Amino acid sequence: MKTIILQKEQVHCGSLLLVNAACPLRNRQKCVLAPADPRFPNILLNRNAATVLQMILDNISADGSIVPVSGYRSEEEQTELYEKSYADNGAAFTKKYVALPNCSEHQTGLAIDLGLNKGDIDFICPDFPYNGISQRFRDEAPDYGFIERYPKNKEHITGISHEPWHFRYVGAPHSKIMAENHLSLEEYIEFVKAYRTDSRLSYERDKQTENEIYFVPAGAAETYISLPENALYQISGNNTDGFIITIWRKKQ
Repeated sequence: MKTIILQKEQVHCGSLLLVNAACPLRNRQKCVLAPADPRFPNILLNRNAATVLQMILDNISADGSIVPVSGYRSEEEQTELYEKSYADNGAAFTKKYVALPNCSEHQTGLAIDLGLNKGDIDFICPDFPYNGISQRFRDEAPDYGFIERYPKNKEHITGISHEPWHFRYVGAPHSKIMAENHLSLEEYIEFVKAYRTDSRLSYERDKQTENEIYFVPAGAAETYISLPENALYQISGNNTDGFIITIWRKKQ
């Protein structure tokens, strides 16, 4: 076994960060960004998420019919957007569709708003319906690590109105588990806490591969995690109180 030592601030880093009004973004370090689509070099996304997004679009032969509308935003950009929406659209609309600065997933670089490629695209509420090429993207997204972040009937949990256009990269297999169990990210963060080092969640990805997933609470200053030698793993903070460990194994 090998031991990984995590510092307390690392609870605010990773692809499974929960960012909302109750859990503001605390890691202000800019992630490694890349264009969400080469045709739109100013719309950026976490580099890994951008690569995966292009894989989905290529797989469904989107051929430019889906375009990125909004990706990474700095704190300054989110503040400007919030204030402009408040002035133009009023408090009620803004509260429903625009997060406060540091409470927006867009500041993580892991969120992307998508729209159909047409002449007039609404920046805040782009058209991304539940049919055609949009639905093909929605159906494929969990296989690659993306989820529809703010689904209908989860508004009381997410604190954000239904947004068919907003997708969040959380990574596989987490995206698949969420989709199969109809869980929002808020619900999934709590769901995973039931699985600890001695009672791990097992998820069969395919006939060759399975995952083990479990939660480790963050220590006061450092957190020690024991992992098998040569294990393929990923560790993500949840932005609140601990770490989600994901291990990949070849099935025997």
